[in-house]
Amino acid sequence: MIDTRRLRTLQAVADHGTVTAAAAALHLTPSAVSQQLAALEHEVGHRLFIRDGRGVHLTAVGKIMLGHADEVLAQLERARAEVADYTAGAAGEVTVACFATAISAVLAPAITALRASAPGLQVRVRDAEGDQSLTMLLDSEADVAIAVEYRGAPDDRRLSRVPLYAEPFDLVLPETHPLAGRDAPPGPEAHPPAVERPDLQTETHPPTGTSLAALADETWIGPYPGNPVHDVIAFACEQAGFTPRFAHCSDDFRAVVALVAAGAGVALVPRLALRDMAQPGVAIRHVPGPERRVFAAVRRGAESHPLLRPLLATLRDLTTSFTPDGNDRSQG
Repeated sequence: MIDTRRLRTLQAVADHGTVTAAAAALHLTPSAVSQQLAALEHEVGHRLFIRDGRGVHLTAVGKIMLGHADEVLAQLERARAEVADYTAGAAGEVTVACFATAISAVLAPAITALRASAPGLQVRVRDAEGDQSLTMLLDSEADVAIAVEYRGAPDDRRLSRVPLYAEPFDLVLPETHPLAGRDAPPGPEAHPPAVERPDLQTETHPPTGTSLAALADETWIGPYPGNPVHDVIAFACEQAGFTPRFAHCSDDFRAVVALVAAGAGVALVPRLALRDMAQPGVAIRHVPGPERRVFAAVRRGAESHPLLRPLLATLRDLTTSFTPDGNDRSQG
């Protein structure tokens, strides 16, 4: 009989590419991981990995076993969910890995709402930029990941996804920039919450903003490569006919805006990241096109868990009231 713990080890080594990295993700020693793999190969009767320098690669049989491991472990997630449901698992702890902007815009309001609707549910938050949240989810360091879609992202069948919202990007320019005086609406300032400016609810066609093509020769500031937002920005610029020249990198949008204010370059920033940010020294302009699409993910089979259902439902309810520009219609 194949030990399911060894199937999890197989997944981890396939994900991370080395025994050492898999051991760190599983909180085991490298020798323990090697022993688990050797035992699994003995149970299967075939080699599953080929060593290549410091890394390892799946054999053909290893790929077959990995596909079955994904199915078996997803079924175990369903079993845990059903058992928890049977035992009325209305109280417990859920760990959510999430990037900073979504923590303030979505996750924190969800925690507030859950105190009334699911008082037994305790949510632990782990700040995870880029696609780190998905790695934490697959490594069982988190129960839910809130992440950003990006070009070329694998369609991992081990995950069940829930679309949450899409928000536009705004162009951030030094206030002395020649394009800063264009007659274009600033991002969050042009679309404040309806409770403050109810007359703006009827705006459906904001004035045309600055074209990205006019910024082809600019110095750019943005997140590090590997952060999905970096890919969204690069793709938007490619669609405009150029490759952005990133001279400064930070995953902290406050730092990005501060660098723009210092005249170090220009940037595209998701609108929700600008919503509550002081913006002295910069001009914010609407640009058509790029969007940040955000989703929640759980391990496939776990979506019916009684502790995850209310959290996912609350996230969906909160984000269905978002307008395309990142404001909340429910405030009106």
